[in-house]
This record gives sequence, C-alpha cells and structure tokens, in this order.
Amino acid sequence: MRTSELAAQAGVNPQTLRYYERLGLLPEPGRTPGGYRSYPPEAVRLVRFVKRAQELGFTLSDIADLLHLAEGGPQSCAAARDLAANKVVDLNRRIADLVAMRDALEQLVATCAKPRELRDCPILGEIARQSGHG
Repeated sequence: MRTSELAAQAGVNPQTLRYYERLGLLPEPGRTPGGYRSYPPEAVRLVRFVKRAQELGFTLSDIADLLHLAEGGPQSCAAARDLAANKVVDLNRRIADLVAMRDALEQLVATCAKPRELRDCPILGEIARQSGHG
C-alpha cells in the first residue's frame, strides 16, 4: 500500500510515517517500479501500536524498546511490564504535580475576591520557596 493509504488507515499524516522510518520504528518499505513506497498490510498495525503507546505516555524511545520486546519470548513480557510499571510511577508523580498546580491556582483565584492588601499569591510564593528565595 502507498504512503497516503497507510497514513489514512493508521490515522497519521505521511510525514509521521517518514519520521517513524528515520527513527527505526517503521521499517523502510520496498519501492514500486515507479519509485513509490510500498508498505505491507501489517504496517497499519505497527503504526497504530506506536500511536497507542504514545497515547499511554510512552516516549518514542520507549516504544522502540517495546517493539523490540514484542519480538521476544517470555522474558520480554517481564521487561515490558517493568517499562509499564516505571511509566505508572512517572505518571503518578506528574499527576501529583498537576494536582498541586491546580490547588495553587484555585487558591490564587480565591484570593482575587479579597482586598488587595489581603491577597496572597500562592504561585509566586511557591516558586520563590522552591527556588530558595522565599
């Protein structure tokens, strides 16, 4: 199948396919006699796998590792589990950071109704505290 067909079926743009090829996530396809790229049908599954892994928060480097692991046996399952467990730890840290940011913004919004001399800016205070200037 041609680049445009693969891109349409996988839900990406053609430049994404070329980028994945450069990174080694998608094998370089054969060429037609006219010089067009000719992807095998399983390329759709592969590109969808990459996109879904990105949606789950995996980096393209992580995805390269997952694709390599997908070719292996039982040991690969343990390694994939470890990658996913590390991603969960990272996501939990980022969620905690986002919750703290949300709480700080909610506090800031709540102070806006107070008289100017009673207002406290938790964002500026927290930035100053974390940077050692508060």
